[in-house]
Order: sequence, then structure tokens, then C-alpha cells
Amino acid sequence: MPVRVQLSFAAANGSPVGAERIRLLEAVAREGSISAAARAAGITYKAAWDAVDAMNNLFGRPLVDGRAGGRKGGGAVLTAEGARVVAVFHHLEGEMARALSAMQPGPDGTGLSAATLMWGLFMRTSARNALGGTVAAIADGTVSAEVTLALSDRVALTAVITRDSVRDLGLFPGREATALIKASFVILAAADEARRTSARNRIEGVVARREDGAVNSEVTLDIGDGKTLVALVTLAAAKELGLSVGDRACALIDASHVILAAN
Repeated sequence: MPVRVQLSFAAANGSPVGAERIRLLEAVAREGSISAAARAAGITYKAAWDAVDAMNNLFGRPLVDGRAGGRKGGGAVLTAEGARVVAVFHHLEGEMARALSAMQPGPDGTGLSAATLMWGLFMRTSARNALGGTVAAIADGTVSAEVTLALSDRVALTAVITRDSVRDLGLFPGREATALIKASFVILAAADEARRTSARNRIEGVVARREDGAVNSEVTLDIGDGKTLVALVTLAAAKELGLSVGDRACALIDASHVILAAN
């Protein structure tokens, strides 16, 4: 997902001033009239004047010095304040673009990319667990594929999805992706009792929180490197396991219960 900076100035109960209106100001400076600037910006003469009025109201000083000239238009120039607004706008755009560019992963692959940040901020899902990682390997099958997602240097998660999904998501080794897992799909076991199991994923961690309800218990497992995994089990099962904060436990997850998403 390419990330593009979009900057706008706004005041309470006022129309925002973004790139389109800044282009109008630049067109006024270039064309020398409101009517010509409107044509260059692809808007009507009235819309151009309305935009100029809105910008003047926002900044409190005239940005354009001009007069209405009827069908032929009147002369107009940017004021010193208008020129300053254009310069500041482009300066801020450049600074934001540089900040996002600096967030790209380093040569060793570490770091948070701008695309990942945006995805993490705006993605909403009903799955209790959303774990970001990097595709480490893809094993192709006739119909399905096994995708291994590295959540950290020590923890990996395997998902079984269709080959069509691999293609549609554009997955390949090194590609960033997010694993979505419902809390009810996470099975908990004592760490020393889960050595042999048919579950494809076996992730050990330390109980960070346990919240008991009338029927269910929500257990949060710290799996290291700042990542957690939440399991929703019955209250009876939680009591039987006797898991308390600080205890080691193991999360068992079927590979078919892991949904992958890519930005």
C-alpha cells in the first residue's frame, strides 16, 4: 500500500484548506486572475471565489488581492500572506514525506514501515488477536498453501490458506502481513503438558493477565518482543488449569484458524 501525505489546515466549523486550494493559490500567482486560475484548477469561477473567501476567513488575512471582473475576470495576485501560506504548506508536506520515508525498514529488515503503521492505525477487525509479522516461507500444495509468518526472531505462526488467497494477497517471503486469530480459537495448556499435539502452532509465553467472568475467562499471554496473545476459555477450564499471572503456559492454534491479511 503506497502511503501518500495529505496535509490540510482547518479551523473549528470551517472548511479545510488542502492541496487543491493551495493549487488554486498557485494558479492565481501564475495566471494573474481568478477566472484563469479557476480554469487551470478545473473549477468554476464562483467556486474559485468561494475558496478564496474560505481561505481568507481561515487565516484571518487576505491571501489574494483581486477584484471580481465579470465574465472576463479581474486581475488578481497573491498577497505576501498568500505566498507564505503556499510556502509553509509545501514545507510541511516535505517534512511529513521525509518522516514517513525515514520509517522504512533498515538494511537488516528491522523497523516499522509507513505502510505498516497506517495499516495498524486504521485496520479494524473483530478478531481479538491481530499480530503483525513477515512472511518467512510459503509451502505450496495442490489446493492450499502453508504460510509461515515470523512474528519475531523467536516466534513463528503457520497459516493454511488457499493458493488463490496467496496470489490475491500478493504474499511472498519478506512481505509484511497480519495474522488474525479469534480468541476462542486459542487453546491453552500448561507449558510442560503441551509437548505433543496435532495443533500446527504451539506458542509458549507467560500469563500477563487473567480476567474471569461469569462463564468465560480471558487470558492474555505475553509471547515476547512486545506481543501478546489472548485466549478465551471457559471459567471452569481456567480454574482447572490453575493459571495465574506469571505462570508459563502454551497457546495451541490450528493453522486453519489463522486468517492472513496484507496491506
